[in-house]
Amino acid sequence: MDLGGTAMPAGRYAPSPSGDLHVGNLRTAVLAWLFARTTDRAFFIRMEDLDRTAVGSDRGQLADLAALGLDWDPPVIYQSHRLASYRSVIDGLRDQGRTFECFCTRREILEAPSAPHAPQGAYPGTCRDLTDAERADRRRSRPPAIRIRADVDHFTVDDILHGPYTAMVDDFVIQRNDGTPAYNLAVVVDDAAQGVDQVVRGGDLLSSAPRQAYLAALLGHRQPTYAHVPMVLNDNRIRLSKRDGAVTLTDLAENGVSAAQVLSHIAQSLWLAEDGESVDLAALAERFQPDALPKEPWILTDADWR
Repeated sequence: MDLGGTAMPAGRYAPSPSGDLHVGNLRTAVLAWLFARTTDRAFFIRMEDLDRTAVGSDRGQLADLAALGLDWDPPVIYQSHRLASYRSVIDGLRDQGRTFECFCTRREILEAPSAPHAPQGAYPGTCRDLTDAERADRRRSRPPAIRIRADVDHFTVDDILHGPYTAMVDDFVIQRNDGTPAYNLAVVVDDAAQGVDQVVRGGDLLSSAPRQAYLAALLGHRQPTYAHVPMVLNDNRIRLSKRDGAVTLTDLAENGVSAAQVLSHIAQSLWLAEDGESVDLAALAERFQPDALPKEPWILTDADWR
């Protein structure tokens, strides 16, 4: 499959097509575009559709991105079309002895004693050293997930906005027990295949970066440059979601707010425009300086649209 990889480095935006993008998603997309285009990178769109999707939402998301003025390099990639590539990588890791079968439920992992200083939910190693007979017995009652056999406890990434960031790396899942490749594997395989060396995404994903960077190193890929950008929160300081009312372009348009106005509000939240100033992406690119971006979340309220 032609992934649109180029000789030049690349950035990307990778939404899940589960519904309309909200303002927080759109803000991150604008930032990903700015980081890529101001550093002479290609810019790709990848649909992360291995989980729940909504029919037609991919087309709606692309239309919304275009309405803000974003452009991207073709083709748009769908992870659901790349299952053979993921399974080839999983098989290769298995053949190298870098994986093991795990039969634990989420509840069992949460309730199991964990290593000192490990966060809740870290994998405690329950199935790491099962015998062949024990694995065969457990397969009779539950299909296994596949976990990486990590040989480190922690890994460090460099983030443009956060600096060096170190977090625990456990034996994380690379294939779920229904056979679906896990996000942590798919994203690493896809970034490498497309030549993506710059990953810009929401700050809520910072904690997953060390696992992904470790897996990239294990597969012989270069660690990308990361920029985990501040989130958009509602007035209760909870991550913005579509449940917060008029926060998608469609809903805002029904209230008389145009896509151009949304872009201007996003620019103001990034300190790239003055209140009431009308801007386009070309103007934002000329003003863009990563080290001048706000470090705190944007608290979005109804007053922002008045």
